[in-house]
Amino acid sequence: MSENTAQTQVVPVSDQSAQAKVPAIEMINLTKTFGSFTAVDSLSLTVRQGEVFGLLGPNGSGKTTTINMVSGLSKPTGGTVKVMGYDIRHHVRQVHRLLGSVPQETALYEELSAWANMEFHADLFGIPRKEKIGRITAMLELVQLQERKDSPVRTFSGGMKRRLALARALLHNPGLIYLDEPTLGVDVQSRRAIWDYILLQKEQGKTVLITTNYLEEAQVLCDRLAIIDHGKLIAVDTPQHLQQEYGGSVIEVETAQPSKEVGKIRALSGVKEVIQEGTHLTITTQGVNNVVAEVINILSQENEIKVINIREPNLNEIFLRLTGTALRD
Repeated sequence: MSENTAQTQVVPVSDQSAQAKVPAIEMINLTKTFGSFTAVDSLSLTVRQGEVFGLLGPNGSGKTTTINMVSGLSKPTGGTVKVMGYDIRHHVRQVHRLLGSVPQETALYEELSAWANMEFHADLFGIPRKEKIGRITAMLELVQLQERKDSPVRTFSGGMKRRLALARALLHNPGLIYLDEPTLGVDVQSRRAIWDYILLQKEQGKTVLITTNYLEEAQVLCDRLAIIDHGKLIAVDTPQHLQQEYGGSVIEVETAQPSKEVGKIRALSGVKEVIQEGTHLTITTQGVNNVVAEVINILSQENEIKVINIREPNLNEIFLRLTGTALRD
């Protein structure tokens, strides 16, 4: 197929009304093998335009390999991946124009100033000379680095480098922004600032794809999450629905004496798991059954209930339940 023929099969980026109808990222049976090892296994996933989408998985789950294929850094063994309607196999240059990337290693020129780093990126993407100064200034102001624009990057803290890398990624006004561990190794203040920048991009209609090992970060930022393990999709939904669907409720009970009725509680319909640590019981429920009254009834017949607390499960608990693996493993 010629390049001209291939071009007619995708939605032109300039056609904004048509472009808005296509997914930001579409993966169909995406597969990547290295010899006999399958890193990504028939992964099908859609990221909508205008959302912050989180990709979660333990180390070795296939996250990085998936992103490398989306970015055009690695060719799929099978399946397809499209970015804004462009098939990455045939339109890698167009995809690179649409994509702003902040990898885990920021890859900044340490001996150059912040301004020189930004100027190099502007030239790389062909930003017109008459626009370049204004856009660099605006991006450095956005990440609050304008006052340090002439300082060598080697003098920057880890948080400042991440912010500069984000400003660089936004400089050519990409429609899709990919952030690999956006707040890894930065302090709490910088983390909150980066979160604000990400949410601002969403307000401006940009699509943001992040990988993260911070469950709090995923919960704060992401409209939807995909959990993958061993290269396969385990679950995809909003953080709230994942909690409802896979979490149930967590009942924490403190009794005067260790309970001898744990077996009865485990046998209750809707109880997924019971962990006893001395006088403390953690009871995880599944589904819609309300077992609180039954738990209280069983325990109160043999014991004094000192404290009872009911809460929603956190994403880490859901992740462990779905994959059997801690996110940081």
